[in-house]
Amino acid sequence: MKVGARNQIIGEVQEIKKGKLMCLVKLETPAKSRMASVMTLESLEELGLRKGDKVQVIVKAVNVLLMKP
Repeated sequence: MKVGARNQIIGEVQEIKKGKLMCLVKLETPAKSRMASVMTLESLEELGLRKGDKVQVIVKAVNVLLMKP
């Protein structure tokens, strides 16, 4: 599948928290950065994601905000 997003990172599924309709999938990248994705349980099932799976993270954001601490 081709996508227009240029920010593509490989990650590993660390944790999956399921709700009634949605889930939170927590990931870790090779640079030890943590990311997360929210998706429907239907999408989770279709992708067959499990803890420890390698995934391609595709980031397409309208806004990226920076703040000085």
